[in-house]
Amino acid sequence: MNAQNPYIPLDRRPIRQLDDAAANRIAAGEVVECPASAVKELVENALDAGATRIDIAHADGGKTLIRVTDDGHGIPANELVLALSRHATSKIDGSDLLNIHSFGFRGEALPSLGAVGRLTITSRFTGSPEAARISVNGGAIGPVEPAALTAGTMVELRDLFHATPARLKFMRTDRAESQAIGDVVKRLAMAEPHVGFTLRDVTGGGEGRVTFRADPQTGDMFDALYGRLRGILGADFTANTMKIEAEREGLLLTGYAALPTYSRGAAVAQFFFVNGRPVKDKLLTGALRGAYSDFLSRDRHPAVALFLSCDPERVDVNVHPAKSEVRFREPGLARGLIVSALKHALAEAGHRASTTVSDATLGAMRPEIPQGRVYQMDRASQSALHGAYQFQQPTQQDGFQEGFTDFDHASGRVEPVPSASDGASALDEALPLGAARAQLHENYIVAQTKDGMILVDAHAAHERLVYERLKTQMAEKGVAAQTLLIPEIIEMSADDISRLLTAAPDLTELGLTIEPFGGNAICVRETPAILGEVDARAMIEDIADELADLGQTQTVKDRIEAILSRVACHGSVRTGRRMSAPEMNALLREMEATPHSGQCNHGRPTYVELKMSDIERLFGRT
Repeated sequence: MNAQNPYIPLDRRPIRQLDDAAANRIAAGEVVECPASAVKELVENALDAGATRIDIAHADGGKTLIRVTDDGHGIPANELVLALSRHATSKIDGSDLLNIHSFGFRGEALPSLGAVGRLTITSRFTGSPEAARISVNGGAIGPVEPAALTAGTMVELRDLFHATPARLKFMRTDRAESQAIGDVVKRLAMAEPHVGFTLRDVTGGGEGRVTFRADPQTGDMFDALYGRLRGILGADFTANTMKIEAEREGLLLTGYAALPTYSRGAAVAQFFFVNGRPVKDKLLTGALRGAYSDFLSRDRHPAVALFLSCDPERVDVNVHPAKSEVRFREPGLARGLIVSALKHALAEAGHRASTTVSDATLGAMRPEIPQGRVYQMDRASQSALHGAYQFQQPTQQDGFQEGFTDFDHASGRVEPVPSASDGASALDEALPLGAARAQLHENYIVAQTKDGMILVDAHAAHERLVYERLKTQMAEKGVAAQTLLIPEIIEMSADDISRLLTAAPDLTELGLTIEPFGGNAICVRETPAILGEVDARAMIEDIADELADLGQTQTVKDRIEAILSRVACHGSVRTGRRMSAPEMNALLREMEATPHSGQCNHGRPTYVELKMSDIERLFGRT
């Protein structure tokens, strides 16, 4: 122990002020986690400078070279040294840290990069007769020198983390780092569709290989965003999305969300932007999951590109050094806007299903002899629904007898089916799902439309229809609650109890009634009757965990809807039942009038559509 003061350990070190080089290297550990982080910071600076075109080049996954060139307004030569100082920025004056309109504002990116790599900035300020250059190596800043550059700024970062070699051990493979850089650039390109982006891999020298290009889009924000998303996420995404535009109390939500039948196996196609800034936020992803919970199983994930705009003072973007997370002043308002807007769009989509379903159908089709029995509607059924249905009849010159037949593979009998003589079916063919023509394998309905055909999974379609009816009835009559004979007392932490009691009114509407019980306990008095006997403790703990993680809960609602889904499954048309013509057409008409009927309760399609062009392509006629 210390002889002068026995309470001070011998190895205790005095408090010291870190020098700028050490402080910058520490800051770099927060701001620059990997090459992709460096690219993000530099591209955001270019966007804040008003660039309309940005070229990004990297070598060896960004480990040996990152170069970002833009046509923005540039940096004056007399400010280049200041730009490499910590907390030096032109984007805020420091008086209001909530009213932020730019990507960057912390003033840490350039000095942090210069502290861990070899950084060179060449810039020509708008109106300046010449460009200027400054270099920094491991925190040591060189002099400002004249340089050649037509306009804008070029930032070149070489040998990232050479000043902190221990960080290099945590770098991934060149391919993985290159992929991460591509993901960052694509997200920023989505945020700014009117700006052109080019990404090059210059490993080995030269002009390199262009790995991503996004030309500037024209038109209003929706048109520009649509074109940019088509280029980045593909034509399949834009062909299967719904336009989102909703506003509530000063919060505006815009963008595109995909149909449930265009879902993914992982959350890799979910893009959120707050005031134009790409973010990854638990509140937003939780709201998205809640909006699609009624349409997708837990192993499927929706695809969206959503932009939330509001007064900058209503959202804090300064809660993370890399600015990848945000905090809303009114989180419930933001969450409610997303859920209601997406549910409204899904309802308006009606029976619409993903176009990729038809593409998959074309890919799966092979010319082969049909197996099993094909049921044709008889005359009695046809008469019951406005008369007989007209088939496309082959001519007798082709060597076929007029009229189609019902061939029973079991008996070998061929029964002629009289052709229709009136035009009633033409009216049905003009409807979206057309007129029923036949039933295959006692489940699949074949319908003819004006310009193609529809194949419907009768069981899946009817399951969705019954489910929607049950939900409507529950919404009108409420969720019945069952009173527990002996109320369940559950001890929990004070924070969990506070969150649960805040959510208590919403839980009561779902048939779950809870009350404070004094101390660190709550009392469960009622549970939803439709769930039968439940483990109240386990359910309450799940709800508490969900509230802590996402700020909202879907547990009770999901369990109730799971029960309704099972009821709908058992109450729907079963596979193996032969349907009459009126039944088949009634099912088609109800599908057209029912929201969400394009997918079953698990997000699978209820029907596929083939246009005449698709059918002709199958037979090589086009």
